[in-house]
Amino acid sequence: MRAEFRADLLEIGRLLVSMAEAVRTAMSQATDALLTADRSAAESVVARDDEIDNTYRLVEEKVYEVLARQAPVAGDLRMVVSALHIAGDMERMGDLADHVARTGLRRHPAPTVPQELVGVFRQMGNVADRLALELSQVLTAPDAGRAARLDHADDDMDALHRQLFAALLGPGWPHGVEPAVDAALLGRYYERYADHAVNAGRQIVYLITGEPVTPQ
Repeated sequence: MRAEFRADLLEIGRLLVSMAEAVRTAMSQATDALLTADRSAAESVVARDDEIDNTYRLVEEKVYEVLARQAPVAGDLRMVVSALHIAGDMERMGDLADHVARTGLRRHPAPTVPQELVGVFRQMGNVADRLALELSQVLTAPDAGRAARLDHADDDMDALHRQLFAALLGPGWPHGVEPAVDAALLGRYYERYADHAVNAGRQIVYLITGEPVTPQ
């Protein structure tokens, strides 16, 4: 029975790593599609969101199966429940990448992001990519210290978010209300993507140390 339980945990871990890699790819492609008005790339992100959702459902099913069959307690229970929380955060990361792609599609063939904001969104995409890569790596080789450091990259995203709003609310904004609303929503998507990556990292810290998690 114990060997079967370990096999179940390995499968859950494999699914979580697969999700982390998928949401990283999704946001990277969504950012490129947004900034280059690439309709095909944006549609690919939207189409593949179902795959991320399906992987989340597989994690859910496996977790509920383990709870029913194995009735884990203490550290084992923490491991299984943490996996469910981590998968939930990554499912939301996939949704947020989907939102970025759909925002670009709504304006196609016109560019969604004004030229003076391209650099900010490129940097936000880079930070998002760094967070997702780090999350994938700590899921592959759990390390509490490394997982906790996801907070630092999130600080970078928050700084870029503030920079974006300074541009949108400044007296020199020349593009009117609609582009400002689009940019504000896009900034929120990237900021929440980062928050969910941090939440997942905190769940890994909890899994390893037992320290309570404070969600973003």
